Amino acid sequence: MATLTQSTQDMVDAYKQLDGYGRYIDTIETMNDTSQDILDDWSWMECNSGQKHTRSIRTGLPTVAWGALYEGIPQSKSSKQTVDDTTGFVESLADVDKRQIKLYAENATAFRQAEARTHIESMSQELMRALFYYDPATNARHPKGLGARFSKKATSGAGAQIVDAGGTGSDNTSIYMVEWSYDGLSVIYPKGTVGGIQRENKGEQRVLDANGNPYFVEEEMFSAQCGFTLGDWQRCAAIRNIDASELAAGNVDIYAYMRKAYWKLKSRRVRKVANQSSPGRIAIYCNRDVLEALDALGTNSGANDNFTRLRLMEIQGKEVETYRGFPLRETDAILNTEARVV
Repeated sequence: MATLTQSTQDMVDAYKQLDGYGRYIDTIETMNDTSQDILDDWSWMECNSGQKHTRSIRTGLPTVAWGALYEGIPQSKSSKQTVDDTTGFVESLADVDKRQIKLYAENATAFRQAEARTHIESMSQELMRALFYYDPATNARHPKGLGARFSKKATSGAGAQIVDAGGTGSDNTSIYMVEWSYDGLSVIYPKGTVGGIQRENKGEQRVLDANGNPYFVEEEMFSAQCGFTLGDWQRCAAIRNIDASELAAGNVDIYAYMRKAYWKLKSRRVRKVANQSSPGRIAIYCNRDVLEALDALGTNSGANDNFTRLRLMEIQGKEVETYRGFPLRETDAILNTEARVV
């Protein structure tokens, strides 16, 4: 989405939001994503080591042996791996000229609230990009998102949770099945801070214009400190290399790949096993083109259609489409321009 290069509102912006009687006009938000549903899914957890979170992940079990009389017992132990996940912080400042606020008179609060919503929305969309694409290996300020965790196919580890949809070009997209829980994916925040997007009124501030001349503004600061940590990678699955062009043409059997990803999820069976921690909230993330393709296949009732379609369910008072009981979340953050994952 486009970002305006000017960082403060001018008089033209002000009068665009006033009617002929000087009353504030609500702004139609065309830049909004559907980030809120995804943010509602997030499971927040405080870091256990300052600005990073350290996990000990068991990667192997001890060996056992059949015994015999007068023979000893071979010693063995399990293997573990320590993983550190880092956090970063994203911030935004909203400055409104004190003289501009006076233009709105009794509508000043509504005006400032509307402007605050744009900063919160922009920050929400940035957090969505972080969730799906960011990687500290390419930018040390960024946390590690899902795309970086499921970026290389393998027969073990996180790479084994990738379903390859066959796209070979640079117009690919992805679908992620995610369990939000302590054992699955969590959003972490630095020790001693709080999770979520924080809004702080800084009050009246003296600032300088481009020419070094002072003026006064009412300032608000928006911030979020977070990262992501994944405990058991088997509690997530990623469908990568979905050719967006072929998908739009109806040439991709997307439900076949959804089925493969579903059966890779450990979350679907832990509730059936004694002494296993119950799964957290599970959700599926994709963009609108994938949802449209799923809907198109789901409304085709031919004689040869043999697959589990989307179903409408009510979750937390909202009617959402689901696949095998998992809600589907639409987001513009997942692009159709991904490179091939190999």
